[in-house]
Formats: sequence, C-alpha cells, structure tokens
Amino acid sequence: MIIAPIWFIQEFLQYCNMHILVIEDQRKVAQALEEGLRRKSFGVTLAADGEEGFFLLNSQHFDFVILDLGLPKRDGLEILKAIRAKKLNVPVLILTARDTIEDRVQGLESGADDYLVKPFAFPELLARIHALLRRSQQVQETRLVLEDLELDLTTRRAARSSQPLTLTARELELLEYFLRNKNTIVSREMLARDVWRETARATPLDNVIDVHIAHLRRKIDAPFEPKLLHTLRGVGFVLGKERP
Repeated sequence: MIIAPIWFIQEFLQYCNMHILVIEDQRKVAQALEEGLRRKSFGVTLAADGEEGFFLLNSQHFDFVILDLGLPKRDGLEILKAIRAKKLNVPVLILTARDTIEDRVQGLESGADDYLVKPFAFPELLARIHALLRRSQQVQETRLVLEDLELDLTTRRAARSSQPLTLTARELELLEYFLRNKNTIVSREMLARDVWRETARATPLDNVIDVHIAHLRRKIDAPFEPKLLHTLRGVGFVLGKERP
C-alpha cells in the first residue's frame, strides 16, 4: 500500500476546496496553468476571453483570479475595475506580457493584488498565489483561538478561560504569531524575521526573544492547565495542547 507523505495530504486538504478562475486567451498558457494548478489540488476554471471571464465572475464564486490584460472582447483592466466596483472580495493576480513600470502601476492602482510578467516560472506564480490566499484568510479572521486561549484581533485583547490577560504590545505580536502557527514548530529565526523584523539573527536578539517568551508563558500558562507554550531545546517553540 502506498501512503501519501504528510505534506501532500496537508496541501490537498488546504486547497482542495479552493477554486481559481484563469482568464487567459493564449491556449497553451491556459492549459499549462490548469495542469499545474490541478496538480496542486486547486479547482480551476478557464475563460478564453474577457467576456467569458466577466460572465463567470458574475455567476460563480471563485477564491482567486489569474487575469491577463490583453484579452479579446473585454480588456483585463476593464474586468479588474468591474470586480472592485462590485466590491468582490477576491484576490486578483495579473499575469501579462505588459512589462513597463506604467503598466504595473496602472494594474495595481486598478485593484490588482499582485502583478507577474510573462514569461514566468510556475513555482514563483504558485508562491504568490499561496501568499495572497494566506493574506486574504488572515484579513477575514477577527479571532484566533486555541483551546481556552483566545485573541481578539479587532480589540487586541487576549484571554484564557475567559480571564483577561494583560500583555505588552510585543507579547500580543508574539501571541498572534504563535496562534497563526499553532501546533507548528516556530524557530527563533522565524521570530527574528517575522516579529522583530530582523534579517540578521544574533545571540543578543536570541536572548531578547527568550525573555519575551518567558514573560508570555507566565501570563498564558502559569495559572492555567493544560500548558500550551512549549520549548523544544535547540529547535524552537510550539503553541499547542500537547508537546510534540
């Protein structure tokens, strides 16, 4: 019996219900996109011209749109402006041969979330799709929860077992990061890069990180059970009900 690796199963579960609309008139490009995205567990619908793409956007739900600009029947920028005028909350990535600064600026100012020029590398396109989908999901979240620990992203207030927690601004950042990565190993490198915004990790920063982790642990764990914030010596930290 062949067992799929865990990363494949996680990726499939994460994206199997997500549907991407590709509005692209170059048949070979469209077919290559469809094949590559389906291999990554996305659902894909193709539109060969702007009119068909515009109709599909108004009749079906999509989680993501890949949009060419030089389309027959209806220009890509016209479609993009219509999407934003209707306040459709869908990430749009422009994929086009138009590569001037003016084209990029016009596309982004018309409401595109990202802009990629042809020819392109599929891994880069996929990385941009993943990044935009993560951002879209995070924007929609207003509350992060693990067991009885919760963080309200609107009011920036945290609580455990319904008891308010008094956290500093940095501790709130740390808690949010851990909750967004719950049950996942978080290294000091990740915290240095994503919370402290430092690209060059150094021993003094590691010490600062450890001090803040210790303060956060006292506040979210000391008076409560089960313990949620765990240290993996030499590896990093995990926020989860059970230590890995």
